[in-house]
Amino acid sequence: MTLDRGLIDWMAEALLADGAVTHRRMMGGATLYLDGIVFAIVGGDGDLWFKADADSDPAWDAAGCARFTYERSDGRVATMNYRRAPQDCHDDAEALRTWALLGVAAGRRAPRKKR
Repeated sequence: MTLDRGLIDWMAEALLADGAVTHRRMMGGATLYLDGIVFAIVGGDGDLWFKADADSDPAWDAAGCARFTYERSDGRVATMNYRRAPQDCHDDAEALRTWALLGVAAGRRAPRKKR
């Protein structure tokens, strides 16, 4: 699968006034950062997922945004604190910015990992 650079560039353009969007490749996709804060992941299939937490879950639930799930090697289904981006994020820069900043806020609240 090829990383969707167009989606990353679209995100960087929409968030230009808020900071610099950078990315790090991972498993066919990428983790996105705004000024060093993790706020989203782009799957190798072009799916966009924003960081979420207990504070932002009501907004994601109200918009009907699914949780990120994956199957573990033992067959169990696990989740991560990411939500699928609403469809309007792909063609409406203001909607993209609104949801992305919700992800940035969740990223800022997340505990920092030790290096």
